[in-house]
Parts: sequence; C-alpha cells; structure tokens
Amino acid sequence: MILGIKEEEVIAIGLMSGTSLDGIDAAVVRINGSGLDTRLELLHFYSRPYDDALREKLKDLCSVARSDVALVCGMNVFLAERMAEAALEAVREAGLTMDRIGFVASHGQTVWHIPEGDAADPYLVRSTLQLGDLSVLAKRTGVPVVGDFRPADMAVGGQGAPLVPYGDLILFRHETKGRLLQNIGGIGNCTVLPPQAGPSDVFAFDTGPGNMVIDQVVYQLSGGRHSYDESGSWAAQGRADEGLVADAMTHPYFSLKPPKSTGREVFGKAYAADFIARAKALGLADADIVATATAFTARTIAEGCRRFVFSRCRVDEVIVSGGGAHNRTLLSMLAELLPDQHVTTSGALGVHDDAKEAVIFALLGNDFLRRIPNNLPSATGAARPTVMGKLALP
Repeated sequence: MILGIKEEEVIAIGLMSGTSLDGIDAAVVRINGSGLDTRLELLHFYSRPYDDALREKLKDLCSVARSDVALVCGMNVFLAERMAEAALEAVREAGLTMDRIGFVASHGQTVWHIPEGDAADPYLVRSTLQLGDLSVLAKRTGVPVVGDFRPADMAVGGQGAPLVPYGDLILFRHETKGRLLQNIGGIGNCTVLPPQAGPSDVFAFDTGPGNMVIDQVVYQLSGGRHSYDESGSWAAQGRADEGLVADAMTHPYFSLKPPKSTGREVFGKAYAADFIARAKALGLADADIVATATAFTARTIAEGCRRFVFSRCRVDEVIVSGGGAHNRTLLSMLAELLPDQHVTTSGALGVHDDAKEAVIFALLGNDFLRRIPNNLPSATGAARPTVMGKLALP
C-alpha cells in the first residue's frame, strides 16, 4: 500500500540534480510492482537547465572558502521552488495532471558529502547534505514527496553513495552477460552486475571526476561562454598530455579500495583551477588542456575497472549514461582504453541516457513508500539493508 493507494501501478516523478550542476532532470514514470520485480515505463523526460548565475552560486556553496550559512539556508528553499516547477512542467508536457501523480521522489542538490569521518575533528562525522526542501516541494506540487535518501544508509554504516546501483540491478541485470554501468555526471560512478546478479553480487563505487573537471576547465578557458564541451568537439581539436594525466592519476582517491565515494568538495572548482595552472605551466594550448581533462576522466574510469572490477568478474559490456554519454571524444578514449569490452550507452539499450538517474530515484521512492529496503550494502558498505528516505506531505 502506498499512502492508501492499493493499486500495484502508480505514476510518479523522479527528480535528479547532480554534481555536474547543469540543471534539474524530471522523469515521469509508470511503475508496476516493487523491489527487484518492479517494471516501469518512462512516459516523459524534461530537463530544466540552471542558468550561469545559479550554477556559479552553487559552486560557491560547494567551496569552504566561499560558502556561507545564509546562502545555504536560502538556496534550500530556492532550489525546492525550481524543482517543483520542473516537476509540474514535466507532468504538463506528458499530457497529464497532478491528480494522476502518486508521489515525487527527489535526490536533491548535493553541496557537501563526507563519506568517512574526520579523525582530526570530532564534529566532522560521516554525513551528507542535499538541498531542495521536501516540504516546500510537497506544498508546491500538491503530492507526497520522498527525498533525503542518503543519510539512512550512512546511519547504518554506509557511505550514502552510490545509490543508483539498486536501480541498475532492476533495469539492467542479465542472465548471461556481465555488465558495468558507468554513469558520467559531475562525478563518475560505476555499478558492476555479474551475470545472474542478485543484490549481494552487485558492487559499485565512484570512479572519480566525470564531467566535473572537464566542464570547469571549459568554463574557465572560454571566459564563461561555455559550460561544457558539446559532443567533445573542443577536446577533439587538441592532444592530451599523457604526463599530466599520469600525474593527476596519483591523487590518493584513485588508490582507495571500494566502497568509496567522492564529490565536488574534492574535484571541484579549486581542483580544476590547479589543473589548468599545471597545464599552462607546461605550455599547453586551450584545446590540449580540454583534451587532457577529457583523457583524465577516461583514464580514471578505465583504471578503476582494471584495479577493482576485472579481477572480480567478467565484464562483457560497459554501458555509459549521463551527460558523458554525449561526449563522443570521451567515449572514443574510453573504448580505446578498454579494447576487450563493448562500450555502448544506456540509450542504445532502451533506457534514456539522461533520464536514467531520475528514473531510478522514482524507483527508490516507490520502495520507500512500500517499506522495502532500497539500498545495496554491497555497494555502499552499509552494515545491513535499510529503507532510505524521508516523507513530506502536501
């Protein structure tokens, strides 16, 4: 039963706003059933981009040097208003009305993530912060809202990330093929599904920066005229500096063993500025710097696969989703680094490249409302399965 709704079928909205800070994605989905037997249909996908001013404000929030409590407080409600607008517009474009919607499930906008406590400061315990107030979102949309999923996993010993593997297991498990689902948003994260995978067989981790460094490099080098490298066209004009890529790969994050997660607090604006400074000291042209940042992301993914995946299970397909799925230069580099695997996209398998994460948060919300555990301890490091999420009523 979902809040008095006895039907197995429900129409829901999944909202996703990721670490790339590019905007709010809204997926209108028809969901049948629950748990690993869930079946779903994407009815409509809508994306509301952040404007440049908002994106820069969010980058400030993700910086210790530039954030402040007043901005955090105000942005929590401001973003909820924008998320509500995205949900309402998605429903309108789908040809539906809100009285047909059972619930909204929102990831929120991550501004800080502490996957492990800081031994030097007893107050910096394992924790995470996503903005986009659930009560405001519920009042504006007029339907129940589920959100703030990550803290429940952290409360039982997990890192609160990655959460998408639960949905990947539902959507992509295969009887005979080993599959690696590589999402390339702001941060790259992979889900590994051995053939005939069950919940305890899945493992996952953040591979490192996805589009985050590339996007910031493009933004700075273009003087703010571009926020990303469309189709990887700028990178395609340059040549990657393999020495700088190798140097970047010495960052301690890449040698950590899974489960592990990271975010903008590690690979954000300051990291990109230092990356550009090192590249310019080597005399690299702008196109070469973008190519090097792109090669760095490709290398983090490939090295993550080689270090932590291929020795544990067979992988037949690497399936890319997220904004990185549209970067042809990045995909080409990745395919070259992984010659023994078939590199494809989730869209090629019938799951919208950009909608996948929003769809999965609708799945997480559906199972929360049915009181079904919706984390994967094998992916997050949690001590046990648990029901993740909080509920706000309209």
